[in-house]
Amino acid sequence: MTKELIARARKIVIKFGSNTLAGSNGRINNMFLGEFAGQAAELIKEGKQIVIVSSGAQLAGLSAMDKWERKKDIHYRQALCAVGQVLLMNAWEQAFAPRGIHIAQILLTRDDFADNTRTLNMRNTLFTLVDEGIVPIINENDSVSVEEIKIGDNDTLAAQSAILWSADLLILFSDIDGLYDKNPREYPDAKLVEEVHDIAEARRSAITGTGGGNDGGAGKFGTGGIVTKLDAAEQVVSYGIPMILAQGRRKQPLYALASGAGQGTAFLV
Repeated sequence: MTKELIARARKIVIKFGSNTLAGSNGRINNMFLGEFAGQAAELIKEGKQIVIVSSGAQLAGLSAMDKWERKKDIHYRQALCAVGQVLLMNAWEQAFAPRGIHIAQILLTRDDFADNTRTLNMRNTLFTLVDEGIVPIINENDSVSVEEIKIGDNDTLAAQSAILWSADLLILFSDIDGLYDKNPREYPDAKLVEEVHDIAEARRSAITGTGGGNDGGAGKFGTGGIVTKLDAAEQVVSYGIPMILAQGRRKQPLYALASGAGQGTAFLV
């Protein structure tokens, strides 16, 4: 099903969590970004358009300002994100540049999605960029976001971006393989659920700890979990957009899904 969904989609939003982008040293994995850029470039050659929702600003900031690692004050966390945004975008730029592809940065807050004028401007910008062959990199504007305007997690941001752009498919690359019939951290015999047609039932299973676990996908650097991924699926599916949840740290994850060799859970309309 993942192969079929990618084959028939022209406009694809792909989200990466911080844990997916992090290397074993806790820093941005530039080799992973480069390999993904190569996979994305192949799909772009086939006529597909790609928008990336990328976590990792705070993670990238820590690579430069590791002396702030233990500081929990909100102002330091926002400052880390301000430093990290530069480094994160530089990493993405270096990944795509050898393929002759430009990137663009779009920083958003919850207020942007609540204001009709901003929403129209965001939509027009996205359409212009992708029509010109540029890959937009979307992230929450963490350096200015506070609780009142914070979107909360990039699963939600990815879903809202997919809806805004009228995407054909949303792919969430996480540090879990997908949704399971039982919590795989507790049950070795847990089986991957390849297709979900009833998100409400999947949500009930997840909340009770039987459907992938309510801690899945939220690691040291992440803010989401399996529940936020189900939230994202519910949002996009209600707009007729299918979603794939898959392991992002496997070798060539995008190519694996596109070829049918990769595992994942497809949330279907």
